[in-house]
Amino acid sequence: MPALKTNKPIQASILKWYHQEKRDLPWRHTEDPYCILVSEFMLQQTQVKTVIPYYRRWIKSYPTACVLARARESSVLKHWEGLGYYSRARNLHRSAKMIVKEFGDQVPSTMTNILKLPGVGRYTAGAVLSIAFNQNVPVLDGNVKRVLSRLYCLKENGANPASEKRLWEVAENLIPSGSAGDFNQALMELGATVCLSKKPLCLLCPLNADCQAKRDGAQAHFPPAKSKTPTKKIEVSAAVIQRNGKTYIQQRPQKGLMGGLWEFPGGKIEKDESPEDCLEREIKEELGVRVTIKQKILTIKHSYTQFRVTLHVFICHLKPGRIHATSCEQWKWVSLKKINQYPFPAANVKILKYLEANGPNGHKEKS
Repeated sequence: MPALKTNKPIQASILKWYHQEKRDLPWRHTEDPYCILVSEFMLQQTQVKTVIPYYRRWIKSYPTACVLARARESSVLKHWEGLGYYSRARNLHRSAKMIVKEFGDQVPSTMTNILKLPGVGRYTAGAVLSIAFNQNVPVLDGNVKRVLSRLYCLKENGANPASEKRLWEVAENLIPSGSAGDFNQALMELGATVCLSKKPLCLLCPLNADCQAKRDGAQAHFPPAKSKTPTKKIEVSAAVIQRNGKTYIQQRPQKGLMGGLWEFPGGKIEKDESPEDCLEREIKEELGVRVTIKQKILTIKHSYTQFRVTLHVFICHLKPGRIHATSCEQWKWVSLKKINQYPFPAANVKILKYLEANGPNGHKEKS
């Protein structure tokens, strides 16, 4: 544990900097614990600039936990469409129901109770309790870990329980009593805007004179790098199947990756298989019918956390036969005018935008 004799000067410096330099973010204009809870769910593994429009739209549609609790899951997922990590949306929805049912429409204000909410861990709990209720509890996200590691030259990155525990202890010892909310936001803000992972802006940092890594010229070595998981590359084919002016879509199983979202049918291309052969096989297996592939309209590249997908998209027509889709929750024929009512994974949203711009057959209609 590093010596923390200089807590008060550090606290004063960072709070002064935060009050002068903090970004104007919509969730900083409210003390409503529900709104702060929503923002923290959205900010998990997502950049601030991406979250802002989603947060505003969400609060407009679901201004209270009670309103959110009554909402249909399909509507909730549609509002989340494009943010990724859809389990967060489901957990937030479930949390709202628990808040209404078990906590009298009020976000819990104790660590014991708030940790009962689905999807709420120690970081989210600390953020809500400190920011909304001004309780003296710490937060520890990637930005805070980086600031603390450099400030004290800690060879900790949170990659294992012992490292995580030590960082939590350091963060807790730094909390100024009565100003935990602002101080936690200041640490996160500093890591996000100044103490960057690459090329930190040390000359602008309020902790410049106190930072041990800066003193030693060792900023690039803190925190220690985590071992990276190799990114897996996957190729997939998808079919845009039309009939009588409508398009076939199907809902993914509720349990599993992107559960409950709607998609165009298709699947993973096997070794030595062409995109077209894959599509014919997948449609036969998934729908129990055969298709005629008319034309390729798109190749989409999309990155997820641990894999990169190349998606080959084809316009297809069904051959005679009856659909028996057994691997999905449900399936529908939907007009392009109504298809945007359904929540889709991000890569499929790109297909929708292409169809909206180019017509249902993949090319602009002649006027």
